[in-house]
Amino acid sequence: MEGMTVVLFGATGDLAKRKLFPALYNLYVENKMPEVFSVIGLGRTPYTDDVFQTKVEQSLRAFSRSKIQDEGFQQFLSSFRYSTFDATEPTSYEQLNDLIERRERELNLPENRLFYLSVAPSLIDVITSNLATSGVSQTSGWKRLIVEKPFGSDLASARALNEKLRTAFNEDEIYRIDHYLGKPMVQNLETLILVNPVLDSLFNHQLIANVQITASETVGVETRAPYYDKAGAIRDMVQNHLLQLVMMTALHLPKKAHPEEIRTKKMEIMQALRPIQEETLQTDLIRAQYNEGEIFGIDVPAYREEPGVPHSSMNDTYIAARLFIDNEFWEGIPFYIRTGKRLDKKSTRIVFEFKERPTQLEDYHPEGLAPNLLILEISPNESISLQVNMKDPSSNRFEPSTITFTTNLNNQPEAYELLLHDALLGNATFFANWKEVELSWEWIQPLLVAFEENRLPLATYTAGSTGPKEARQLLATDHFNWW
Repeated sequence: MEGMTVVLFGATGDLAKRKLFPALYNLYVENKMPEVFSVIGLGRTPYTDDVFQTKVEQSLRAFSRSKIQDEGFQQFLSSFRYSTFDATEPTSYEQLNDLIERRERELNLPENRLFYLSVAPSLIDVITSNLATSGVSQTSGWKRLIVEKPFGSDLASARALNEKLRTAFNEDEIYRIDHYLGKPMVQNLETLILVNPVLDSLFNHQLIANVQITASETVGVETRAPYYDKAGAIRDMVQNHLLQLVMMTALHLPKKAHPEEIRTKKMEIMQALRPIQEETLQTDLIRAQYNEGEIFGIDVPAYREEPGVPHSSMNDTYIAARLFIDNEFWEGIPFYIRTGKRLDKKSTRIVFEFKERPTQLEDYHPEGLAPNLLILEISPNESISLQVNMKDPSSNRFEPSTITFTTNLNNQPEAYELLLHDALLGNATFFANWKEVELSWEWIQPLLVAFEENRLPLATYTAGSTGPKEARQLLATDHFNWW
């Protein structure tokens, strides 16, 4: 791997401290970084290089997956430099360019530059425009831009933002990061069926009754009220994370595919995702907001009582929906998705429920049968489980029994490690390209309008519960249950 410069906008923020610095260090420890590299942190807080390197060290000691190793640690820290930065000031870009070029000369680095924007959405187009006009992004080597979500707040703003990004970077240089795509189990979806014939035999259109995708959180809005009350679960989770999981789950690749084939297949799935029409809005979509309740024995307030949230807020903290993919393989098989804050557990999982055997065993009526399930647990404990029915030898009753397969979870690479490494290599497989983003916003946009016009009731649920009763009814009408 060639040497490079990583420019981190927002280097004093929480994401850098908890995820990005540890990710860079773990890649370094595992020899997945070039021998020589430069990291330049930018932020409004005035730090010296020494103070910044101390902050990086504190971050690693608190959050790194790998223990700090004496060998090479000081060399790693010495790669970091800091520049006080105001995104709206042209002089900041001049200083940044001088620092990048000086470090490239000192370390004999090629002009390969990775720009990571861990900043407020309002600053993304400001920064990228200035990178171009200042010459910072004009290099003789490669340049890449990593952009954190949210990518726009609706279809129009996403398109406007993309136009501005494209004035400074080509599409193949833009890496729209969705950390759900960095989770190992999600990345394994591409090849899971391919390399496991036993699982491939289960992926039969005639056998699958439904697919359920859940991303539940126990936390509330925390300190994000100014952003979250404008975004809601529909923008914060569904438009990006959940629709990406739908695309990855539905891939069903018959052979090992190249990155472009995977992205093309994902776009085809998104294009085949049936829009929720006005006449099915009330039956196919549930939005809700949490009331006060109890999480792990601790009383928690209602959403409208959270700091920074208006008392009259109609914002959604929970979304559930019934989806259909109108292609040959998934035709007629419902996908149920749900996500919410202040639920009973933190879990991201994909469940395949299989059809029951036809009731042709007239003289045999066993009790206690449950559907067979294939469960892919994405987080917090990555695993694959299979639920089958086992007979109690002392009776005619059956009980569901689950066998679980896991890998070594003690030292799994985190999502940001995998994604950063891919970006350094120029591998965009697990990043969202513009067409995927645009298609997802096109699908979501009518729902946003319906929400704004109050054409869908806002249900409520108790904090610490599994969600609103209306979400259970969503499946009950099809004679299914959430798993």
